Amino acid sequence: MKLLVVEDEHRVARAIKEGLEQEGYAVDLAFDGEDGLNAALADDYDLILLDVMLPGLNGVEVCTTIRKQGNQTPILMLTAKDQDRDIVLGLDKGADDYLAKPFSFEVLLARIRALLRRPHESLDSELVAGDLRLNLTTKIVTRLEKQIDLTSKEFAILEYMMRHKGKVLSKQNIMTHVWDFDSDILPNNLEVFITYLRAKVDKPFKAKPLIHTVRGFGYKIET
Repeated sequence: MKLLVVEDEHRVARAIKEGLEQEGYAVDLAFDGEDGLNAALADDYDLILLDVMLPGLNGVEVCTTIRKQGNQTPILMLTAKDQDRDIVLGLDKGADDYLAKPFSFEVLLARIRALLRRPHESLDSELVAGDLRLNLTTKIVTRLEKQIDLTSKEFAILEYMMRHKGKVLSKQNIMTHVWDFDSDILPNNLEVFITYLRAKVDKPFKAKPLIHTVRGFGYKIET
C-alpha cells in the first residue's frame, strides 16, 4: 500500500516514513501544502496523512481541493490537541478521521488500518483468496493452515494483489503502490519478487496456483 505524508516538521515526517516502511508501506513525503496537494492529485495513493498546520496552503485547504477534484482517497488529519475548530472543519471538508499530536505510533497504525479497510466494505482484518489468508494486523500469511514466511516487500506485493484479486495488475501499477517515488525499482526487480512469492505461496502446496501471469499485461491473484 502506498501512503502520502504531508507534514512540515521534517524530523516528524521522516520518523513516520521510517516507521511505516518498516510495516511494509511505501511512503512519499511532502513538506508544505502546495507540494502535498500536487502529489495527492498526481499519483494514486491508498491513504493520505495530512497535517493541519502547513506553510502555504493549510491542511484543510488541501483536503478541500482534493475532494473538489473528485479524489476520494482516505485522509487522516494530524492536528494539535487545541485545534478542535480545525478538526471539525477538516471533517466537514471531507477528511475521514483525525489524530491529535502527540500520538503513539501504534495508534497511528491502527487508524491507518481502519481507514484502509473502509473502501473495501470489510470489517475484517483478513484478506482471503481461496485457501490463502493474509492477516493485516498480525502480518501472518497462511495457506492450507500452514504459515508462510514472507519479507516485508513480498507481503506488501501479496497484500496489494489480494486486495485486487481477480483483476489484472500491470507491473507499473504494482510498483507504484508498493515502492515509494524515489525508489529505483525496475520491472525486472518485480519479476524476481513474483518468482519468490510463487516459490512460497504456490509451489510448496498441492493446490491450484493462485499467482498468474497475464502475458503482455501483468499479474493477478485468481482462485
